[in-house]
Amino acid sequence: MNDQPTVSPKRQGLSRVWHAFVYSVEGLRAGWHEPAFRQEAILAVLILPAAWWLGQSWAETVILVGVVLAVLVVELLNTAVEAAIDRVGSQWHAQSKRAKDTASAAVLLSLLLCGGVWLSALWRWWAH
Repeated sequence: MNDQPTVSPKRQGLSRVWHAFVYSVEGLRAGWHEPAFRQEAILAVLILPAAWWLGQSWAETVILVGVVLAVLVVELLNTAVEAAIDRVGSQWHAQSKRAKDTASAAVLLSLLLCGGVWLSALWRWWAH
């Protein structure tokens, strides 16, 4: 296999948009192979319909949906960081650990935010 970088042609207009879309779908497929992303995506599909039921306004519904999507976005970024670090080498390095740990912490914070928003919406619904 050739590890030489390839230079992609400069695309413009709809061709650029199309190729960007295809690369994004490939990224989602790559994310799907990560167990954490797959679990979060399945949970998202299960709980997102409840956002329309729990949200008492358009803004609340958007926030409930948005925090769930934010978890998926951060998880994909975490996967990208891990893949890039693993590509550099398999030996342990303090900077590699730091990069992976901070990306993991970002996932944790996004999960805490999501959980807090959803719990507050559930609490308001329960108390109402």
